[in-house]
Amino acid sequence: MNQVTKTIVLIHGLWMTPRSWNLFHEYYEMRGYRVFAPAWPRLDGEVEDIRRNPSALDGLGILEVADYYENFVRSLDEPPILIGHSFGGLIVQILLDRGLGAAGVAIDSATPKGIWKLPFSAIASVSPVLLNPWNYKRTVALTFEQFTYAFAHTMSETEARSAYQQNTIPGPGRPIFQVASANFNPWAATKVNYRNPHRSPLLLIGGTKDRLVPAVQNRINYKKYARSQAITDYKEFPNRSHLIIAQEGWQEVADFALSWAQHHALTETHTQTQTPPRDRMSSL
Repeated sequence: MNQVTKTIVLIHGLWMTPRSWNLFHEYYEMRGYRVFAPAWPRLDGEVEDIRRNPSALDGLGILEVADYYENFVRSLDEPPILIGHSFGGLIVQILLDRGLGAAGVAIDSATPKGIWKLPFSAIASVSPVLLNPWNYKRTVALTFEQFTYAFAHTMSETEARSAYQQNTIPGPGRPIFQVASANFNPWAATKVNYRNPHRSPLLLIGGTKDRLVPAVQNRINYKKYARSQAITDYKEFPNRSHLIIAQEGWQEVADFALSWAQHHALTETHTQTQTPPRDRMSSL
């Protein structure tokens, strides 16, 4: 099959750095793709440096992150496949809505405005941020126990501790507050046009054991696009926690995301036939 693009942009989530994409990054490069995994704006240095002084991230919000990635994507010589995890998945949805990307994949995506379902595990996962209103302008670090509950509870303690040491940094609290208050804010930074018929194809991926963004929220997110004629699809992987991109079985997720994106980007390029999302839901 001909490939419509050879460029991939990986967008990491909150409390993470581009290191979280190391497995995907190498995997896609080995398949001949040009892969970029730029860090969020203001996120400079290695994980250990940021842990020592995360103050540069204080007050960083969703629109600043989205604008940064928009400028990066526009600087490329071809529209890339956009793949985002967690808050990176929300950024992918925003960028697609702005007309960017050949196709987008949002993995365990933070929720855009308009999704009211809020399971207890999601509340518990972000409570270290939301319980203190001063965290809106500060960075917040997760303890190992908090990280394990929200990200890695399906891993062994050894695996979870390794992931925690390798990947986690204090994250800005503002994006959590922006998502939490979005449904009460007409100018919410997380707003997307679910009916946009002109955006590139979007795949949403959920994990059945995700606590931070439970699969039910991903399914609702998917159904919000039901009135758009743009291609939208949903895939749910069993026994995956929020750290789906680094836990056992990550290759299956990487393969599915890439093959889906290439197929639908190519279809979108060569035909005008698009299937409404409510007819396209799939699961393993």
